[in-house]
Amino acid sequence: MIDLHCHILPGIDDGSLDLTDSLAMARVAAGDGIEVISATPHIRHDHDVRIPELPDRVEELNAELRRYDVPVEVVTGGEVAETVLDGLDEEELRAVSLGGRGWILLEPRPGPLSDSLIEAVGRLRDAGFRVLIAHPERHLSADLPERIVGLIEAGALVQGTAAFLAGGPAREGMLALARRGLIHVLSSDAHSSHGGRPLRISPGLAALEEVESLRPHIDWIATEAPFAILRGDHPEPPYPAA
Repeated sequence: MIDLHCHILPGIDDGSLDLTDSLAMARVAAGDGIEVISATPHIRHDHDVRIPELPDRVEELNAELRRYDVPVEVVTGGEVAETVLDGLDEEELRAVSLGGRGWILLEPRPGPLSDSLIEAVGRLRDAGFRVLIAHPERHLSADLPERIVGLIEAGALVQGTAAFLAGGPAREGMLALARRGLIHVLSSDAHSSHGGRPLRISPGLAALEEVESLRPHIDWIATEAPFAILRGDHPEPPYPAA
């Protein structure tokens, strides 16, 4: 499996505290069957993430994973806030795209989704990027399904956070999106081994197996689509958005 959204880089944002924390997170991931993790530090105004440093930071972590025989590979990425898009040039966007291949993990601005998000998807598409929308659980509302359908029609895909499908107050809302074909990949959005969401995806996938229309496509959600995104391909969902 692949985790496309994880704050595993040590000491860079509100994620992993240090190298020991990162190694512990990676061990949990390996135990869950996750082989590749895209390190996605926050690219937004309240975190001083220096984009040119990210490749070296990722390689340093990979060297330690190899040293301690943790069978996980980390690749580059970033969780890009919609609110900072206008301040990033194409080179910076490419550097924080998932695996460096052109897919932007996009964090919508706070509050209900608005036309600004679909406009952002269009601007990124025109610049040669594709968009993976993060955190639908933060925007559950009556018009969210229609908003997401519009985003998908504009070329975006949607990343669900596994823990919110596995349990908690957002579970039913997230399952409702899944039943309408509006979730395409799952990620952990893990921040630390000391608490919060664990670096696991399988509990969320187990929840999706409860959705009859998605049950035949769990491998696509867990593996095929994330691999395609890291290759820079354009995976077509095998189920409709409704």
